[in-house]
Amino acid sequence: MINRAKLLTGAAVAASAALVVWAVSTVPEAPQVVPEPERKVMSYEGNTLSEEKNGRKLWDLTSENIEVDVDTQDMKLTGITGHFYAEDGKTAELKAKSGVYNGRSKDVKLNDDIIITYSDGAVLTGKEMEWKNEAELLIVSGDVKATKGDALLTADKLEASESFNKIKAMGHAHIERDAEKAKAMAAQQTGGKSDEKK
Repeated sequence: MINRAKLLTGAAVAASAALVVWAVSTVPEAPQVVPEPERKVMSYEGNTLSEEKNGRKLWDLTSENIEVDVDTQDMKLTGITGHFYAEDGKTAELKAKSGVYNGRSKDVKLNDDIIITYSDGAVLTGKEMEWKNEAELLIVSGDVKATKGDALLTADKLEASESFNKIKAMGHAHIERDAEKAKAMAAQQTGGKSDEKK
C-alpha cells in the first residue's frame, strides 16, 4: 500500500513537472517592439514655395510657418498668402489659415476659410481649396461663393481650369445677376462692410 502511494505520488509529481515544462516551453515569445524611425522635421519662418512649368510660374505660396518632413518633402503650412498666374496674364491672390503641400505630386490642399481675389475683380471663397498641379486644376469646396461685377454664384463645389477661364459649379449651384446682392456678398467675402440698403 505504501509503495502504491509512493508510486501515485511519484506519478503525480512527474505529471506536474511535465505540465510545467510544457507550459514554459509553449509560452509564446513576447513580440519584439520595433521602434518607428524618428520623423525628421525642419521648421522655417516666412518661407516661399513656387512651381514653374515650361519657364512660366504657375503659383507661389508664402507661409508664416512651414514644417518640412525631410524624407518625404511633405509640408505643413500656416498663415498662407499665395498667387496663381494664368497663361493669359490673369492673376489670383489667395489667403488661407493652414494647409499641406505634397512633396511628390506638388499638389496643395488648403483649409480654414479660403479667400481668392482675381485681378479682374472676381472674389471666390470656400472652406477648402485643392490645387491639382499636374492638371492645373483649382477645386474649391464647402459653402462656395463667387462674385464678379453684378453676378453672384453659390455652390457646394467649384472647379476652375484652363487658366481660370473654364468654371464648373456643382451641388446646389445657383447664379444670378443682382448688383446690390453681389456687392453685399463681396463685402461679406472680404470682411468689408456692405453699402447695401436695408
